[in-house]
Formats: sequence, C-alpha cells, structure tokens
Amino acid sequence: MELTPKRFFITHSSATSEVSDLNAFDRALIKAGIGEQNLVSVSSVIPIDAERVEICEMPMGAVTHCVLAQMRGTEGEMIAAGIAYAFRKDGKGGYVAEGHIHGSAESLRENLAWKMREMSNIRGVEFGEVQFALEELRIPKDMYGCCVAALVFTEYR
Repeated sequence: MELTPKRFFITHSSATSEVSDLNAFDRALIKAGIGEQNLVSVSSVIPIDAERVEICEMPMGAVTHCVLAQMRGTEGEMIAAGIAYAFRKDGKGGYVAEGHIHGSAESLRENLAWKMREMSNIRGVEFGEVQFALEELRIPKDMYGCCVAALVFTEYR
C-alpha cells in the first residue's frame, strides 16, 4: 500500500491546564484543530507536488499523519515548540524539521534554521525560503502548559 500525501496544512497552538501536562497537550491540540484525530508522527519529507492548503476539518478519529512538535512544562517556565519547512529549489519535494525547547520562540527559530541548513547540506540540494510555525508560552503559576506545532497531511494519491 502506497500512501503519498498530496496536501498538507500547518497549525500551532498552546494551552494550559490546572490538572496535568497531558490535559494541557489535549487542549493545545484542540485549539490547533487536530484534537479529534488519531495522530501518527512521521518524519520529515514533503512529497513532490504536495501543496499547502488551509486548515481543514477532518473526520473524528481519523488516523492522521503529521510532523508534530510538542513541549510540555510547569509553572514559571518559558517553553516553545515549532516546525520549519522548505521546498527544494529543483522542485523535488521538501523537508520539515521539528523542535522544542525550554526557552523562547526566537531561540527555537534559530535552532530550526540550523537544522534546515544541515538537512540541505546532507542531501546536497538547495532549499527555497524556509517557513516557520512557532508557538511560545510562559506558563502561569499553579498551571501546566504545552505548545504544539504540526505539518498535517490531509489527502493522499
């Protein structure tokens, strides 16, 4: 069985919970529009001719492939999660890097840019403009928090 994605969307969010970091994660997924799916993490390749689309509704319980970044934390912490992606200049698809840190979105952006440069170097190909989806959260007192960012595949050929 061959599953080659032809469309994807980008989403990101953050949330807090008084109960647990798992509940903060759940809330963040719901806010990001992917909280009713069965998420399956995949690695980092965007197929040739795959196109970015707007966030779309998917059936409840659908097995949904995504490149997912998440960072959980507790009160007083600054956390960030994000993804970076770019298409090859030769038109042969693209790549995604995910990351998470105890720190700022700006620090994470730098880290993701380094990862993307290394992915380009490893493959010996040039990338077009790198796009970022970053989420940052300073977690309030007596709370748990979570940031998420994802590239979500929606349709297959």
